[in-house]
Amino acid sequence: MNPKRFFIAFIVTFVFIFLFGFLWYGKFMQDIHNEVPMLWRTEADFGSHFPWLILGHVVMAFFLTLLYARFVPAGGAAAGIVLGILVACLYIGNNLVTFAVQPLTTKILGGWIVGNLLEFGIAGAIVGALYKPSTAV
Repeated sequence: MNPKRFFIAFIVTFVFIFLFGFLWYGKFMQDIHNEVPMLWRTEADFGSHFPWLILGHVVMAFFLTLLYARFVPAGGAAAGIVLGILVACLYIGNNLVTFAVQPLTTKILGGWIVGNLLEFGIAGAIVGALYKPSTAV
């Protein structure tokens, strides 16, 4: 593993995932989420849980980068996109389960599915473009 490249890829991926989440889920989907206000925290309550939101994005970026570094030896952005889409599919499975047990709208479900595919596909491309494995000596 190349620790310097890993750290750079992780940080850039974290920044992307955090900004994408803010724009896609926080802005673009805001009106759709507001159709079921009883499912979400109030603005004040959300503010007190903001560190958990940051931690969640750190965990996603770290483990996407780790999966790439550990299991994608060929490297490159294209391989990163494939990994990102596979990770998105795991999230989509969870979205479907959440849809089954919570009164979400199909617009929310659709937005989450499209968001997962875009977010992790692009994040995977970022990791793939930035992370280079250590060269053997």
